[in-house]
Amino acid sequence: MDNQVHNQIVSFIWGIADDCLRDVYVRGKYRDVILPMTVIRRLDAMLEDTKSAVLAMKKQLDAAKIDNQWPALCNTAGQAFCNSSPFLLKDLTSRSKAQTLKADFIAYLDGFSPNVQVILDKFKFRNQIDTMVDADILGAVIEKFTSSDINLSPNPIYKDAEKTILKHPGLDNHGMGTVFEELIRKFNEENNEEAGEHWTPRDVVELMADLVFIPIADKIKDASYSCYGGACGTGGMLTVSQDRLLTLAKQRGKEVSIHLFGQEINPETYAICTADMLLKGDGEEAEHIMYGSTLSDDQHASRQFDFMLSNPPYGKSWKIDAEKMGGKKDILDTRFNTYLEGGEEMAMIPRTSDGQLLFLLNNISKMKKDTELGSRIAEVHNGSSLFTGDAGSGESNARRYMIENDLVEAIIAVPTNMFYNTGIGTYIWILSNKKEDRRKGKIQLIDATAMKSPLRKNMGNKNCEFTPEIRKEILRIFMDMEQSEVSMVFDNAEFGYWSITVERPLRLRVYPEKAIPADLLKKADEKAVYENAIKSLPKDTPLDDWTAFAKAIKLKAAILKKVRPYITEKDPAAKPIEGEADTELRDTEIVPFTYDGGIDAFMKNEVLPYSPDAWVDKKKTSIGYEVSFTKYFYKPVELREMSDILAELKELEEQASGMMAEIVEGMQ
Repeated sequence: MDNQVHNQIVSFIWGIADDCLRDVYVRGKYRDVILPMTVIRRLDAMLEDTKSAVLAMKKQLDAAKIDNQWPALCNTAGQAFCNSSPFLLKDLTSRSKAQTLKADFIAYLDGFSPNVQVILDKFKFRNQIDTMVDADILGAVIEKFTSSDINLSPNPIYKDAEKTILKHPGLDNHGMGTVFEELIRKFNEENNEEAGEHWTPRDVVELMADLVFIPIADKIKDASYSCYGGACGTGGMLTVSQDRLLTLAKQRGKEVSIHLFGQEINPETYAICTADMLLKGDGEEAEHIMYGSTLSDDQHASRQFDFMLSNPPYGKSWKIDAEKMGGKKDILDTRFNTYLEGGEEMAMIPRTSDGQLLFLLNNISKMKKDTELGSRIAEVHNGSSLFTGDAGSGESNARRYMIENDLVEAIIAVPTNMFYNTGIGTYIWILSNKKEDRRKGKIQLIDATAMKSPLRKNMGNKNCEFTPEIRKEILRIFMDMEQSEVSMVFDNAEFGYWSITVERPLRLRVYPEKAIPADLLKKADEKAVYENAIKSLPKDTPLDDWTAFAKAIKLKAAILKKVRPYITEKDPAAKPIEGEADTELRDTEIVPFTYDGGIDAFMKNEVLPYSPDAWVDKKKTSIGYEVSFTKYFYKPVELREMSDILAELKELEEQASGMMAEIVEGMQ
């Protein structure tokens, strides 16, 4: 669409908010009216030409007493939706009385087909009617949207009856989608506290689409593909993905279709996404967008997808979802639980304060395994997914599952302040279950934190962007598997480690003469038995060897267990008690998978030279995985030489003395 026309339409609709809503709504609430009204007017414009035919069909269906009329009415309308009320939106502009206008407008809204009703309900648009009627602005809003100064219809408008002088070009589905997305963007700028939750900056989405589609562009066939967003928000990632795949296919002379699927828990963003699909003419795709929680109510559980892109909520509690799934400890969902080769179950349930890894696991569960391309995933996370959680924790187990199954192609560190509502660092994960041969068993880390272009004006926290040139460079680094200061390729084993528990033996010195509490030995004769045993203890009994002492005193184990804390003290010079560890000397060590010789060599080289009596409790050994960008890309700041600092201080001192002399001279 011509940019000038596009900008004119967006400016006109934006102006409706300023003209009609300014004194009734605060700016942050303009969207509650403007977005649903834009949807309503576009749908209305698309139904104008077939309105009479739809009403005639409804009359026939009513006469035949047919209940489910929507399929026939939508077919007559030639759209995936229709309106069976006797009105078009422009018919309501003639209503002079507010109550008549209200009644007819409600009847008009009630006339839409069920798929539109869902959108209106999620927008909660009917809640705005009384506010607009009471402020006497409903009529003005309708008149603005049906004005001849704007054309939201797919048909052109002419200045003359002969249709030779064009006033407004028709707005096709793609153009309408672009207008709608621009309105969403502008409203998100007005509400930066919400934007980052549901809106991923377009430059980031474009990069994610590049990383998903371009590596397999030459493998695209004449076929049908699917794209899914488990946290689809307003649907921007889905529509960009659709455009990208269609463009790449066209460039290669391929005929493809792409079907979009998604799920969204926020009602307004769900409504926006579904409306966007309808506005673009994707009626079937709109039915693929589901409402509800992807975690506790997965409505695409039986499907698998070719491509998956999403920006799930991070640092956000999923406690309510956990409770709906039976409680965190009892979640049996196969998306979040797996089995090791030996049959041992491995739970990948993270702490309830942050569920972002669950969205990634959800996507992995929907990967295709029996196709040439398999599935490709791009997902945005914060740093928590890289390193939070010790070995054996849900987070670490999730990373273990992904890496040991060789699913991770690359992780890209994104500049800070890239998103609207947060300045923290974020990372793009790229996953595939059909890696190229050169990528098998490897993970590429790309540090793109310095690859950014400043914005002329901040958009909330967002103060920089990926320009097309920067996106192209990041893609080149990825495609080349470059080894450089900003890109490193590692074997999967680089990120794994053993967490081992190193024990030291318990060493106790015995002090038989020490008194024990009077009420410690309560059973009959226990105290007397103990006292007699102490008196008859052989004089040559070693007191630096608890094992020998216990054998010499000839008491039952139960009595010895009770009295030992009171008649012994730890002594590093005492002999070790076989099989008992000193909990105060217990230590945990991290042994990288890449350590030459593994755990045994680590103990030999790093522990036993200093603690020859140490051993590893193998039952407590666990496996962990983490990814640390700091470890590989940290560049220490070079400290200045002391001589340089002293020279600068001396120079400053001389300057200060000279200035002081000038001041004193000026005062004389």
